[in-house]
Amino acid sequence: MHKIQLVVLDMAGTVVNEDNVVYKTLQKAINQKGFDLTLDFVLEHGAGKEKHQAIRDILAQADAYGIDSEPIFENFKVLLDEAYDSLTVTSFEGVESLLKELRSKNIKIALNTGYATPIAEHLLEKMQWVKGDHYDVLVTADDVLFGRPNPDMIFEAMELLNVFEPDKVLKAGDSIIDIEEGKNAYCGITVGVTTGAHTRTQLESAKPTYVLDSLQELIEKLDL
Repeated sequence: MHKIQLVVLDMAGTVVNEDNVVYKTLQKAINQKGFDLTLDFVLEHGAGKEKHQAIRDILAQADAYGIDSEPIFENFKVLLDEAYDSLTVTSFEGVESLLKELRSKNIKIALNTGYATPIAEHLLEKMQWVKGDHYDVLVTADDVLFGRPNPDMIFEAMELLNVFEPDKVLKAGDSIIDIEEGKNAYCGITVGVTTGAHTRTQLESAKPTYVLDSLQELIEKLDL
């Protein structure tokens, strides 16, 4: 077992329980342009990505070439702000106890996300998560040139936290693209968790180290 120094956790669907509101809102914004896409379709082709890129990819998979993605993205941001204002946001059961265990072992914690920074920070405020208490750094799609599955966000977190060996990094997320991101960063451990976008079968197709039903299972897997 690699001695893990840094755990990089995706946000929505992995540590943040927001009932897939992001992808339901993405679905709504696209369908308002005359489409009839299912939530499963949106999750399959958009989960984990920077959200404008997710819209482009979903449209491409729907053979909607020539549709301007920019107005859909702008509408999505407005709709999401409205949805979040009234949404109760919590962490999944066991996540906060996992974070305490990790920190007690001097393992650093990074949150990373395909959200823009203001959305990510708004989520953390709603959960009353504090930097330096619940996590060490937040890295968003705004902070890097290339989003998932490129490893840039993980490398940014490593640089900020002075972790130099990727095999001492664990990446966990609820989508295939999270696992691909971890593999592209040469993380020592990659983890899929079934609490969000993708099913166990979908996650297993990406061949992570573990597929878990709860992040809390990491306490046992890492022998914390």
